[in-house]
Amino acid sequence: MGYESDTKYGTNERGARNLPEQLKAHWRDLPGAVRWGGIGVAALVLIWIVYGWAFGGESLTYRTATATRGTIEQTVTALGSLQPKDYVDVGAQVSGQLKKVYVEVGDEVKEGDLLAEIDAKTYETELAAARARLVQLESELAGSQAEFTLAQRQYKRNLELARIDAVSRDDLDTSETAVKTTQATIASLTAQIEQQKSTVEGAEVNLGYTKIYAPMNGTVTSQTALQGQTLNANQTAPTILTISDLSTMTVEAEVAEADVGRLSPGMPVYFTTLGAANERWRSTVRQILPTPEIENDVVLYTVLVDIANPDGKLMKDMTTQVFFLLGEAQDAITVPVGAVSEGADGKSYVSVMTEDGPRPRQVEVGLTNRVSAEIRSGLDEGETVVTGIASGTESGAASSRRMPGFL
Repeated sequence: MGYESDTKYGTNERGARNLPEQLKAHWRDLPGAVRWGGIGVAALVLIWIVYGWAFGGESLTYRTATATRGTIEQTVTALGSLQPKDYVDVGAQVSGQLKKVYVEVGDEVKEGDLLAEIDAKTYETELAAARARLVQLESELAGSQAEFTLAQRQYKRNLELARIDAVSRDDLDTSETAVKTTQATIASLTAQIEQQKSTVEGAEVNLGYTKIYAPMNGTVTSQTALQGQTLNANQTAPTILTISDLSTMTVEAEVAEADVGRLSPGMPVYFTTLGAANERWRSTVRQILPTPEIENDVVLYTVLVDIANPDGKLMKDMTTQVFFLLGEAQDAITVPVGAVSEGADGKSYVSVMTEDGPRPRQVEVGLTNRVSAEIRSGLDEGETVVTGIASGTESGAASSRRMPGFL
């Protein structure tokens, strides 16, 4: 943007008497296309001259700016906050007293590191009881298998004796029943043993859950349970601490519904933080979440932007000012947006300051934002344009006016 300044250009009675000559001079200065096709623009010039004549004897001060080269951006802005892209809440899967916590907030951990322990006495007792019951069932099975072997021998003997009528029918039936009974007992004990093995395995798993290990590499970013606290995992798994991967952060930007339609995944974006307002982090839009949040009847959509954080300068919950880049022109001639106006012919004009005062000139305007406008043609770097009338000295009173027909 050009530096704005005030330039005085006086009008007097002589200037008023020479109004026709001034009008002819202005007419000759206009480009041919404007001179013959811009009747509305000529009218604006006449208004400007009459304005100067009407204030004959008053010295006008014009507010001006210099056309400079620079970068102009068209953006959608939003506020956001930084969060780790990947994180996990580490909780307890069994109930009990938190016996020991081995890490603190800020510690770096590796996957598999021991983080905390829950009092394991109850689970050790349960495992011992389950194993003892398993041993008992296996002993009963061994006894039943021995009985089954004996019953089979007895039945076979009676079956041989029955062929020569050396044993009664009742004895034969009794021996056959004994075989089937012990066979059923063996099947029942086998099923009980398999069930008890599952019980033992479950007790072993629960005992293992009393030691809590890191599920990923990262940094401990919060701790919600304290050493000595009793945890109840019967309904929901209580969170003990949070591990975050801070090497990649995500900006969660809240964008108004009026602007979110102009955004799309993959579009360029940059942001600044409160602590480093002059440093820009550049990335692209990863995702626009479809479900909005409504705050005080304002509908806001969350837009996610990922950014690498190798040096750890970006931290959790930092406030960010996010700029979604709709368009950008580099090394462009720019002027204050207030220096550009639309003529009656629908074309864009600026008022260029010359030795004889302001002169209108048609320009081609590119990108614009709230502050600056890109001039693609019609104006050179270093030229001075009028942005308004700053003041007049009539009766010693200062006033502020806008250039008629231009601003």
